[in-house]
Amino acid sequence: MKKIVVENMMNLIKNNGQYSDEKLAEIKYGLEGLYLTFSKLIVIFLLAYLLGVIKEVLIFLIIYNVIRTTSFGLHATKSWICLLSSTVIFIGFPLLCKYLVISNDFKLIIGLILILFIYKNAPADTYKRPIVSKNRRLFFKYSSTFIAISFIYCSILISNNFLSNCFLLSLLIQSLMISPTIYKMFNLPYNNYITYLANNNI
Repeated sequence: MKKIVVENMMNLIKNNGQYSDEKLAEIKYGLEGLYLTFSKLIVIFLLAYLLGVIKEVLIFLIIYNVIRTTSFGLHATKSWICLLSSTVIFIGFPLLCKYLVISNDFKLIIGLILILFIYKNAPADTYKRPIVSKNRRLFFKYSSTFIAISFIYCSILISNNFLSNCFLLSLLIQSLMISPTIYKMFNLPYNNYITYLANNNI
């Protein structure tokens, strides 16, 4: 289904404009990402509806994507892996956030570790979209670190247990998604901008 939808969209774009091969590759990558995102969200929200946790899933998704937007991270190599892992994360963790109780002292300890981890590893790019610009990498690193600090601050100060856990656990998940160890486990290259710069003699 993905191939049919993306190819039809690409044919429409090719017939209504003149683009270089590089630009067409970028457009195709973006269309594939949009297709996977929407199809994944349909499945996740359908399950959330059946489980009665749509509000919790939506809140967790919003909070998680704030830190994901600046720190990036691992993408699954296959659509079914992406769907399976996303479903587990975005259904399982909101449910966990509802019932998990963590002391503020423990949140602070874990939070400090996660902030350092985010500062060290963000942003984590992919081989399809290396973050080549040094200024962009620094911007994303400092932005991600600021967001991480804000998340821990909110996690400790917010009295609502579910929201408090959302900030902490979303940061925990994203710390894993940008970890060199996770990239290695999935046999994916890390620090892809270095390879890109070397291959292009920049």
